[in-house]
Amino acid sequence: MQSKYLKYGLATLAGLVLGGSVMAQDLTGTLKKIKETGSITIGTRDASIPFSYNDDKQQVVGYAFDICLFVVEEIKRELKLPKLEVKQNPVTSATRIPLIANGTVDLECGSTTNNAERQKQVDFGPTYYLTASRYVSKTASGIKDIKGLKGKTVVSTAGTTNLKLLIEANKEQNLDMNILTAKDHSEGFLMVETGRAAAFVMDDILLAGLVANSKAPKDYVISSDAFSKPEPYGFMMRRDDPQFKKVVDAAAAKLYKSAEMQTLYSKWFEKPIPPKGVNLNQPMTAELKKALANPTNNPDPASY
Repeated sequence: MQSKYLKYGLATLAGLVLGGSVMAQDLTGTLKKIKETGSITIGTRDASIPFSYNDDKQQVVGYAFDICLFVVEEIKRELKLPKLEVKQNPVTSATRIPLIANGTVDLECGSTTNNAERQKQVDFGPTYYLTASRYVSKTASGIKDIKGLKGKTVVSTAGTTNLKLLIEANKEQNLDMNILTAKDHSEGFLMVETGRAAAFVMDDILLAGLVANSKAPKDYVISSDAFSKPEPYGFMMRRDDPQFKKVVDAAAAKLYKSAEMQTLYSKWFEKPIPPKGVNLNQPMTAELKKALANPTNNPDPASY
């Protein structure tokens, strides 16, 4: 745990003090649970490249995962728990919110879109990425835009905002699509790869990861047409737990505003990443730079 933390050059930030120590207060909620059990459970994904996924050694790696490791280090320091055990609990698009809500997972680190509807069920940390909902199809299909999906079989992952947007577009634009649901992103992409679906609708950065790691990346194209404006990603935690949220938000903001954040971003979006050493070539956008400089968990895409 500590070695990963040092590897990314983040140790220089560890000596900085969070705004207002919680140790001067009686612990409640998640912080109390962590202090009493000596452990914290983070929710991870197995195929959300490059945010949280399994590498060729079946070890969880990724941009969001690294951010969560930094937050955990801050929690460890704040609670004076040098031997804090970090447990990992795999989650899917369908299970991530229930597992946060029922207390199984304390902090979810993946590719979860922050929106107003979800904020009724969970809290979100500050935004660490902005993405839009698009589709991937085979280049040979000749599909040029969303209207080109009319009458075709299209898939999206169960429990995602992408599926909701797809259903809404199908109705509003009278596209008469046959909509299928996949249990995860890998299955959704596989349906396109094997011809069971003409397109897979998902966050554009996740599609980029799937294409880059496919057997024949040149066989696929990601649409310029989008089902949404750029939407924020953030990590989830339980609602109505202000003490824990304060620590998490302060830790994230400290990292985001540091020079190390650009290094961390570049590692996952502008350099070769495991398991195949592909480069996603996704420079940080002006909108994301602004969001990181002014940390917020605003769910409104227009605010970015």
